[in-house]
Amino acid sequence: MTPTDSDVHAKLAELGLTLPEAAAPVAAYVPTVEAGGLLHISGQLPFKDGAVMTGRLGEDRDLAYGQEAAERCGLMLVAQIDKALGGFDRVARIVKLGVFVNSTPGFTEQPQVANGASELMEKLFGEAGRHARAAVGVAALPRGAAVEVDAIVALR
Repeated sequence: MTPTDSDVHAKLAELGLTLPEAAAPVAAYVPTVEAGGLLHISGQLPFKDGAVMTGRLGEDRDLAYGQEAAERCGLMLVAQIDKALGGFDRVARIVKLGVFVNSTPGFTEQPQVANGASELMEKLFGEAGRHARAAVGVAALPRGAAVEVDAIVALR
């Protein structure tokens, strides 16, 4: 069973989360593209109190910070879905997340960092929030972000 718009909003409230305003692009791209029954969402950065959560995992940031940053990216993905579709009634499934972790060569907990976003999708969308995923370490991210997450969402 796929959740309705009111289900997702109720779950956000239950978790004490508020959707941020969907971030505008910072370069030559669009935030979302709907094609072939899928919504492709550009990489989203983690915002907390209006600022990007920055840092490098394994250097100046720890796993807990990375997980929170990934969750904040996930929240921004949900805000982009809401803006693009005018709600969540058309969401059939979260298909895939791509999680990029600004990390040192020795940091190997990218999958655990990515769980911050993955677990949020499952909390908000239930079984339809379970998805395929890639979690990779990168040398740098835009604006010094600790994490960036993109997504593919199946629509009905």
